[in-house]
Order: sequence, then C-alpha cells, then structure tokens
Amino acid sequence: MKSSRFIKTAFAFLILSSFHTLLTANEDPPYKEIHVGVILDMGSRVGKVINRFVIKGISDFYTANPHCRTRIVVNTRDTKGKRLLALSAGASLFYFCSLDLVENNKVRAIIGPHSTTEARFLEILEEKANLPILSLSTSPFTNQNPNFLQIAQDETTQFKGIAALVESLYLNNIILICEDNANGREMATYIISSFRNHNKHVTYTSLISTSVNHTQILEEFHKFQYMQTKVFVVHGSPSISSRLFSMAKDVGMMSEGYTWIVTSKTTNFLKFMDSKAIESMQGAVGFKSYFPKSSKFHGLKHFMGLKEVDYDGMWAYDAVYALAMAVERLQTKKHVTKLALLDHILRTTFRGLGGEFKFVNERTLLRPIEVKNVIGKGDKRVGFSIVNGEFVKKMGKTNSSTNNGLEHIVFPGGHTSILNHRRLQVNGKKMRILVPVFGGFKNILQMVVDPKTNLSNVSGFCGDVFNVAFNVLNHKVDIEFVPYLFEEGRTFNDLIDKVYYKEFDAAVGDITITSNRSRYVDFTLPYSDMGVGTLVRNADKSIWIFLSPLNADLWFTSAGFFLFLGFVIWVIEHRTNEEFQGSTTQQIGTTLWFAFSTLVYAHREKLESNLSRFVVTVWVFVVLVLTSSYTATLSSLLTVQQIALKGGSVQFQGISPVKAAVYNNVKLNEDVLVELRSADDYAKALRNGRVGAIIDEILYIKSVLALYSRHEFSLVATSSTTNGFGFVFQKGSTLAKDISTQIAKLREDGTLKALEDKWLERQSSIMSNDFPAVSPNILNLYGLRGLFLISGVSMAFALLVSMVYLAREKCQGRSKMEMLRRVSKICPTPSTCTR
Repeated sequence: MKSSRFIKTAFAFLILSSFHTLLTANEDPPYKEIHVGVILDMGSRVGKVINRFVIKGISDFYTANPHCRTRIVVNTRDTKGKRLLALSAGASLFYFCSLDLVENNKVRAIIGPHSTTEARFLEILEEKANLPILSLSTSPFTNQNPNFLQIAQDETTQFKGIAALVESLYLNNIILICEDNANGREMATYIISSFRNHNKHVTYTSLISTSVNHTQILEEFHKFQYMQTKVFVVHGSPSISSRLFSMAKDVGMMSEGYTWIVTSKTTNFLKFMDSKAIESMQGAVGFKSYFPKSSKFHGLKHFMGLKEVDYDGMWAYDAVYALAMAVERLQTKKHVTKLALLDHILRTTFRGLGGEFKFVNERTLLRPIEVKNVIGKGDKRVGFSIVNGEFVKKMGKTNSSTNNGLEHIVFPGGHTSILNHRRLQVNGKKMRILVPVFGGFKNILQMVVDPKTNLSNVSGFCGDVFNVAFNVLNHKVDIEFVPYLFEEGRTFNDLIDKVYYKEFDAAVGDITITSNRSRYVDFTLPYSDMGVGTLVRNADKSIWIFLSPLNADLWFTSAGFFLFLGFVIWVIEHRTNEEFQGSTTQQIGTTLWFAFSTLVYAHREKLESNLSRFVVTVWVFVVLVLTSSYTATLSSLLTVQQIALKGGSVQFQGISPVKAAVYNNVKLNEDVLVELRSADDYAKALRNGRVGAIIDEILYIKSVLALYSRHEFSLVATSSTTNGFGFVFQKGSTLAKDISTQIAKLREDGTLKALEDKWLERQSSIMSNDFPAVSPNILNLYGLRGLFLISGVSMAFALLVSMVYLAREKCQGRSKMEMLRRVSKICPTPSTCTR
C-alpha cells in the first residue's frame, strides 16, 4: 500500500517536472528574437496584402531554415489610413514614445510604409534614429542617407527607357500628363529631365486632378488637339488613366498617327482594370515592373489566392526574406547592432521573387522593366528596358545582336513598327538635304554631278566630312542634295528657316553654329576650328627693315645710355685702371668700344672697381631684354606685315554671322568695314591695298592660304569668338546626335585632320592667341621705361659714390700736404731735426 502510494507520488512529481520543463522551455526559447517594426495601413487592400506577404515570408524562411538561431518578431503599427497618424506612429517609433519598440532596444529595422508621404517622413526621422528602413514606396530618395533602402522598384528608372523609346521612334513634341499632386509634380520634373538628356522637348505638361470632371478633361483634350501634338506620356493612377483613354478614344485621339506611352503607375495594375478601359487603351505602350516566373512565384500566388501579381506584396516578401538572412548571419554576436545589420542587408544576395536581390550603389535594387503593348483583351510583351534605357527582346541574351531592340509594336489605329536604333524616318522616300552653293570657297564646299547617274553630291572639306560620317551610319535611305544658290540679300539664316519649317530634312555646308540658330534647329558637333582669324599680306622687304622693331625714341634713348655707360665707367676706372688711361683720343676710343661692345657681350677690358662691375651687370641685363625683344619683333616683321586695325580697312564676309560676333570685341568703326565674297576677292583686296586686314572664320582663312602662296599671305592672329561649322538637322532629329558621334570619332582617329590637310593644307603660323584691337608691333620707350629707369639709377648711384670717394681722397691728400708743410717749417733740414 505504501509502495503504491509512493509510486503515485513519484509519477505526479515526474508529471509536474515535465510541465515545469515545458514552461521553462517556453520562457527561454532556443533562439534569439529580433524585433522589427512594420508600418502599414491595415485597413487598405495594399496594407492587408503586404502584411500577409510579410508573415508568409517569415514563415517560409524559417520553414526552409528550421535550425536558425534567430527569429524575426514583427511589431505592426496601423496608420488606419490617416497620414497624421502615420506620422505619430513614426514619431512614437523613433522618438522613444513606445517603451517596447525603442526604449528597450527591441526594434532593429523598419519595413514599410507604402505611402510616399509616410516614407518621406520616415526618411527624415531616419537621420536621427540611425535605423535601417526597408521602404516599399516607389518614390525616389530625397536625401543620401545610406540607412534608407528602397526595396520597391524606383519608378524613375523607367523614365530613361521611355525617353530612349521616344528617341528611337524619332518622335517630337511630347505632351506629358501627370496627376496633380506632390508625387505627380515631382515625377514630371524627372521625366522632363530624362527627355532633355536625349535632346527631346516636352512642349506641354498637363496636371490632372483625381477630382477632375468630364468637362474639364474634354477641355484639356481640345487644347491638345489645338497643339497638333500626337505623342503623349501618361504617369497617373489606373483610375485617372482609364478616364483619360476613354475620353481620348471618344475624341478620336486613339487613331493612327498617335503614340501613347504609359508608366508602371498604370501598367502594373492593367490586369485589375475593366474591359472597357483596356479596349480604350488599344495600341498604347506601357512600362511595367518585371517579376520572372518561377515555381515559387506561382505557388505563392496560388497560396495567397491572387489571380494576378501583386507587386507590393512581392517586394515585401523579398524584403523580409533578406532581413531574416541578414539577422541570421549576425546570430554569433551577442547584440545585433543597427550598423552591423545594415551592412549585412547590403551584402545579402539571393534569387527572390523579383529576380536577383542585390543592392547597387548601396541604395537601390536594380531590376529590368517590361515593355508591354496593349493589344486585344490584355497586353503583350515586346521586350525589356535594361540599364541606360537600352532594349532587348529577351532577358539573358543581352550580348546577342539579334536580341537588340523590341518586337513589333502595334500603335493606335493598327499601325505597326519595329524599334530599331538604325532606322531612319524622313519625309517621303528620300532625305532632302539643302546645300548652300555660294561659290566663294570651292575647296570648302561645292556641288558635283555624277555624269553616269546624273545625281548631285557634295565635295570639298565640308562635303567629305558629311559623306564619311553619314556612310558609317549605314542608313539605307536615298539622299537628294538640293543646291541653295546665292542671290542678293540671301543669307544662311534663310537656309536655317527652310529646315525649321521642314521644307528640308537637313542642311550641309559651311554653316556657323550660333545660339540663336540652335533655338530652331539641331546642330552637330563642330567639325572645323572655332573662332576667327586675321589674314594679312606679308610685308615688302625694305633695306631698312632692321630699324623697324624699335621706335625712334627707343633708338635714341638706347644710344644715349650706351654713351652714359661709357662715361660712368671712365669716371670710375681711368684714375686707377691703365686700360682706360693714355692720350685723350685713346681714352675716348677705349670708352666707346667698351660701352658698345656690351651689346654683343664682347667687352674685354678688365674692370677693377666693384662699382663698375655693378653698373655693367645691371646694364647687361637691360641689353639682354632689349636684344631679345628686338630679335622677336624683327622675326615677326620678316614673316608678316603687322596691321594696326584702327588705321586700315577690315573685311567681313557679308553672308556670314562673323561681323556680329566680332564687331563688339574688336570695336571697329563702321566705315572701315568692307564686304567681300570669295577667296579671289580676298587676295585682290589685300594686293591692291583696298583693305588692310581680313577678319573671318579660320576655315575661310585656311582656304585662302591653301589657294595662294604662303609667302604672300599669312594668318597672324586668332580669337575664339565663334563656334565653328556644324551640320543642320530638324529639331529633335537623332541624326544630329549620330553624326556628332561620328565627327568625334573622326577627330580622334585622325580622319578629320587628314581631310583638312587634303583640302586646306596649313600654310600659316599663328603669331598670337588673342585678337588685339591694335597690334603691338613696334617696341617703344614707354614699354621698356622700367628697364632704363633701373639702369639709369644704378649708373647715377655709382657715379655719385665715385664722386664721394674722389672728394674724400682729395681731402685726405690736402691734410697730408698741410702736415708736411708744418713739419718742414719746424725742421727745415734733416740735420736740424736730428740735433
């Protein structure tokens, strides 16, 4: 009986011990808990979906990794759809208003929110909280805080692809439509900037409010029709887009000739839009976030009961998965610090639902974007937009040339097109190019006719540069060169107008790039030298040209100083130096010889006084500067004829903009301007003395030098006051960019120089880098007065010191004589003094 009671007691004790062990195990789990905050609007569809995906992501991670020593514990804050409450929740998290989340150091990271406004608030708070925040907002960052990580795809990444699509389709005059809210206005600036980088112009930005009525939308579309613009980019919510496309179809703006491009803000939710909205969007091109299909992707979508992809949930799933992996890597550390957790999140890489999960620049995730074409009851994939806006048909084959570009795109009205970076669209079957044939400089540009085909072509330096650059592009299109003959009153601006008004597709020739012209047409990079030069006729060789470098006052002053130097040296040296003694004639000869021999450093007389050496040293320096300046000026005079522009007539080519570009800089009088037309006119005007100099763009000056002897004419000065020559294309044409790229390559590989040497062999030597108003050709006393002042002071000082020494010696000599006289009076004879 006792033993039975003992057994029952022992069994009861064992049961109690087991319960105690279980309770102890529950109190002290075998893993470390890491608390994470989640901020969502739990009352919204998006908030509910994100919350489910967060929980599912944690469950899937720890199911796949049951031996993890850490566990993420979610602390959810419901904003209840009120932004101010979201701010309060954020403040409670970051400003220690919640004892569990912050004061006890349990929250190590934040996931969410989805709202742009709430994300911006957390972004600001993060600067003080120093806490990793995994944002699910698609809006770009406003600061550079590395702790704020963007998990959702940045919606601005698609704008490069949109701009590249518009450029590749050779579309112009874009109208941008955005929602009239903070995010819409901000995104509009990003889109406009992307188009500007591709030399595209947004002519009008329309901001549509979510509360806009039918009449207001209709008025806006009438405004679009008045602008005659047929390219539209829409960045708005699906509800706004549905109303816009429905109205566009009603007013006939979804017909052939129109192009509509939609951002991911609408395209991501295309499957959730009704059939009527899809029908009105037929032919639109959309950019959409991309999730590669996988078994896990389909399984998760089926488990969640979703018919279509929910991007917010997928991004949240990858975010919590990455966070769990980073936390587990830190399990060996006693405390999971915020800084260490951030570092491990940034270094986390895995294959997630959205593809490769890997941060770039320690800020965002780089993901491709699908390009969709709305056709039938849904959308059709036509390719992908990858880094820098490039397009490929399939992912994983980016190195294949056949994979470049997009598939067939069906635009509104059923018009089809293939995106090809080498496709050229022009008016008609031929590309019509206007060529200014003014006949003055044939080695620069001229029209030639092939006798076999009877087709026109261009030659000369400008023509060859265009032909070489254009042929490399390999555009399969016929070109028709149309001559633009010179008539009285006709200028290059008239040619610009014809391209601007689309009478011609381009213009090729010696057309100067100016800021005003660039407002109406697109120029290529300059292919010629920038700026203007001065052409002069070389001087006649006079027997007295050696006197020209120095002005008369400088010649006389120099001669006077040579004589003064000789006088000073003679005064100092002749009393003690035997070389400066002798007869009067000999002393004069030696002194003059010494003074003038310093001009060529040939003096051989030995100087005994330090004063003399000092004077000669200073003077030799003056002679060095004087002779160097004389040599340089004489060399210039023997090469070119220096022209004082204020004294002679100056030429400008009458049909070029050089006069306006240079007139204010040179400040010439109007009565000295003479208009000439051709290289022959240039030579005749200089030969007969009609003009003293010719100022024109350097390429024209080189043309004259190539046609006439270099011994007769020279380029003496240049000034960068013009932008050089460029080829002209219609505003927005991508050919301007393509030809510019080729011009840059031709310059780099030496082809451009070879073409210039072929037509414009360089014959000149440029004497100055600046264009002077008055050419400083003759040396005068005023310019060198400092040297003579130094030398004169040194000579005067030496002469003064010499005089002082001489006076002192005389005084000492008189004192000695007086003493001798006194001694002789006291002792008239030596014998008397001895006694």
